[in-house]
Amino acid sequence: MKKIVGCLMVALLALMALPASAQLKFGIKGGVNISSVHFNSDVLKADNVTGFQVGPMIEMTLPLVGVGIDAAVLYSQKGLEMSSVGGVKTSMKTDYIDVPVNLKWKFGLPIIKAYLAAGPYIGFRVGGDKLWDIPGSVVDQVKAKNFSAGLNFGAGVELIRHLQVGFNYGLGLTDNYALGSSSLSSSSLSSGGSAVDMGNGGKNRGWSITAAILF
Repeated sequence: MKKIVGCLMVALLALMALPASAQLKFGIKGGVNISSVHFNSDVLKADNVTGFQVGPMIEMTLPLVGVGIDAAVLYSQKGLEMSSVGGVKTSMKTDYIDVPVNLKWKFGLPIIKAYLAAGPYIGFRVGGDKLWDIPGSVVDQVKAKNFSAGLNFGAGVELIRHLQVGFNYGLGLTDNYALGSSSLSSSSLSSGGSAVDMGNGGKNRGWSITAAILF
C-alpha cells in the first residue's frame, strides 16, 4: 500500500508541474484486456486470455498545443490460458492494481479529436492464485510475482471533450511469472535429454480496448 501511495504522489507531482492554465479533468476508465504471457523459453506455451480493467483517472492538458499528462489507478485482470494433456484449457488470471502515467497528445477539432499516448506503468498483485499446478507439462507450477512494470503505447479518439475511446498495448518489462520445478519423463532422460533450466520467467504482454468518461 505504501508503494501505491508513493506512486500516486509521483503522478500528482508530474501533473502539478504543468502550468496553471492547463485544463484539469477527472474521470472513470474501464475496458477489456486481451493478454498473454511471453516466457523466456519454449518450455511453456501460453494463449491469450480475456480480463478487464476499471478505475479512476486524471488528465491535465495544455490548451491549444494539446499536450499533457494522464494518470490512472486501475484494477486490472491479466493472465494466460494453457492446454493440458487431452486438450483441456485452463485460464489462469491474476488481479493487479496498475498505475500508468502517460504523456498524451490530442489533436483535431473541438468536437472530435484523436490522441496518442505513451508512458510507464507499475503494478502490484492483489488477487488471484499465487501458484498454479500444470498437469501433464514439463513445468510443475507457475508462480505469480507481486510486482510488475512496463510501458504503455496507446491511441484513440475523444468525442465532445468528455468521452475517450481507444486501444492500448502493454509491454511488460519485468517477469510477472516464474516457472516451477520441471519433471522430465524417464524416456526423455534415457534418450539423452537434459534438465530444463527453470530460471526462466514470463512477462505480461497484451492489448486493451478502453473507454473513459471525463468530467
